[in-house]
Amino acid sequence: MLPGDDLVRSGLEDLDSGVESPAALLVAMAAPRLRRLGVPAPPGPAGDPSHRLYEILAEEDRATAHSRYNALVGQVVSYARALERARAG
Repeated sequence: MLPGDDLVRSGLEDLDSGVESPAALLVAMAAPRLRRLGVPAPPGPAGDPSHRLYEILAEEDRATAHSRYNALVGQVVSYARALERARAG
């Protein structure tokens, strides 16, 4: 299992179902890179998913929104890097 796999899978499921969750917005942000790696990421919601993700996190807890946002982005970046290494052999 790749790092961040659970998060990406959850985001893909939410996108497929039309659910606006932090995971779905994160996958929507990373969709171009994920698609290049062969992950079938569906189109995300209209607008800027990165801004919407931050808004949701800030609504939950403004004091920790920035660090949680960065942690989530870091997880999807780790996933993409691990997938790139796995595909490279």
